[in-house]
Amino acid sequence: QVHLVESGGGLVQAGGSLRLSCAASGRTFSSGAMGWFRQVAGKEREFVAAISWSGGSTRYINYADSVKARFTISRDNAKNTVYLQMNSLKPDDTAVYYCAADANNYGDYVSPKHEFDYWGQGTQVTVSS
Repeated sequence: QVHLVESGGGLVQAGGSLRLSCAASGRTFSSGAMGWFRQVAGKEREFVAAISWSGGSTRYINYADSVKARFTISRDNAKNTVYLQMNSLKPDDTAVYYCAADANNYGDYVSPKHEFDYWGQGTQVTVSS
């Protein structure tokens, strides 16, 4: 069983930055995939970014078009943690952000439609105009 805990959300003005963290416990990921999603109340959950790795090396990273060049996903194997650095934030980025993990991915490409096994509880990001 994998337990995911997100942190780092908050209130920020448009143009500002936040860094979200997703700490995984219960299993050490020598290979795997994790992703970030977001959801606004009343709307469907939206893919944001994903990263996969194998043998300690990152294999694939992909982003939603809406966040490319503004958001960066990264991981720290030693801390079993994935990050989402969010720059140039816009009011449209306001949402609850969730991280997700796939413990059975061996460094394969992760599509936006990928079905993850584990989910965190979410962290609120609010961007004021």
